[in-house]
Amino acid sequence: MIAVVYSGSNYADWRLADRGRTIASFKTAGINPYFNDEKQIIQILSKNINLIHHAEEIKRIYFFGAGSFSNELKQTVQNALSTFFKFGRVTVEHDIDAAAIATFRNRPGIICICGSGSNAAWYDGRKVRPNNYGLGFVLADEGSGNWLGRQLLKGFMNETLPANIRKKFEHKYDFDRRTLLEKVYRQKQPAVFLSSFTEFYLDNKEDNYLRAVIIGGFSKLIDTYLLPLQKQHPGAIVNFTGTVAANFQDCLYEAASGKITIGSVIKEPINNLLTYYSSKN
Repeated sequence: MIAVVYSGSNYADWRLADRGRTIASFKTAGINPYFNDEKQIIQILSKNINLIHHAEEIKRIYFFGAGSFSNELKQTVQNALSTFFKFGRVTVEHDIDAAAIATFRNRPGIICICGSGSNAAWYDGRKVRPNNYGLGFVLADEGSGNWLGRQLLKGFMNETLPANIRKKFEHKYDFDRRTLLEKVYRQKQPAVFLSSFTEFYLDNKEDNYLRAVIIGGFSKLIDTYLLPLQKQHPGAIVNFTGTVAANFQDCLYEAASGKITIGSVIKEPINNLLTYYSSKN
């Protein structure tokens, strides 16, 4: 039996399969070694009945996650998974590797994630090539759910939101300035909190003001990451994964018009990953 895992900061998507047959599909809390230590990761695993039941049967674990970008951080996840899955061989890679495999398989191209966070890279058909992107929720994440949340909260607290949007925000959320600042600057995992406001954009996606914010975020993402990569690899197709890219595809295509060529946009790479690794086991 194999386990394939794709984790963001908000949640982790799991698939368990045996000889090509899916045994279980479920979600757990997100596993991000930037925020979770070994003990916390084991606690997350220990709360899921599927994992408890199949732990000794699982012989290969393919884990891809946000935050797993350095050897030290990968080792944190590796140690936790190896402790829980005592008879399993564990592979830990960054989430952008998963996105590349899920959308390109063995073909080269530019891969871009735009979900709770954002990142992009060149995939040569075998490996994602290192670059200086992926600076995280404070310094980067242009166009992502985290970035969209920041724009919305700044507009609310600076009182620059249009009156109709402010009214809808106040109706949906019981937040004042002090509470928002507390959640952003003093509570754990502020990126998770910020990206939760993507739901507000979804509820009001036809509003011209919010639509312009979304398109503006995608434009920043394209200008900051994708155009420089395309300059290095002329004519390359750009594939996207992530909830924000998938949920606001019309805005993405509008922002991309005349700049980049989009190949595919998928919300979650987990099913493609399962197909890929099931064929190898």
